[in-house]
Amino acid sequence: MKKITVILAVILLPLFGFSQSMFDKYEDMDNVGTVVVNKAMIDLVTHIGEMSDDPEAKEFMEAAEGLKSIKVFITEDQGVSSEMAGTVKKYLKSSSMEELMRVKDKDVNVKFYIKNGKKKDHVSELLMFVSGMKNIDVDMKGRKFETVLVSMTGDIDLNKIGEITNKMNLPDELKKADKGE
Repeated sequence: MKKITVILAVILLPLFGFSQSMFDKYEDMDNVGTVVVNKAMIDLVTHIGEMSDDPEAKEFMEAAEGLKSIKVFITEDQGVSSEMAGTVKKYLKSSSMEELMRVKDKDVNVKFYIKNGKKKDHVSELLMFVSGMKNIDVDMKGRKFETVLVSMTGDIDLNKIGEITNKMNLPDELKKADKGE
């Protein structure tokens, strides 16, 4: 009887939200650079930041407080890039995410998607997909990245994120898009 219970638990576990993200398959690929920051690390950084006297650091820590995870996947490989684009498209069809904004500059496409949260002005997921970067001159030790995929999950307060991005040195086009222009 215990074996049946364990087998049922293993089978049903993914149905309760503990399954891996569709993007986690990229973690083990040789042609993909990966950064995964989990809740424990976010909490640690937030705790350290609380001890700072710097108001900007405190503001950043407040914005990071609700995060559960940050995943960044970067590739130079055109084949992997195409696969990522397909995975993002499939994910968007199966999730309740909506497009927040998109920016196109020459060959580079930047798209932001959100999944609404429990509160107004809060989202439970923020997804950014950047493609077409191969011809951009970014000095990353001679590497020419093609695609970047960023997924942030948790209770993300868009007002706090907006305050931080307003203080950053972003292109004017992004600042206008943030204000809905």
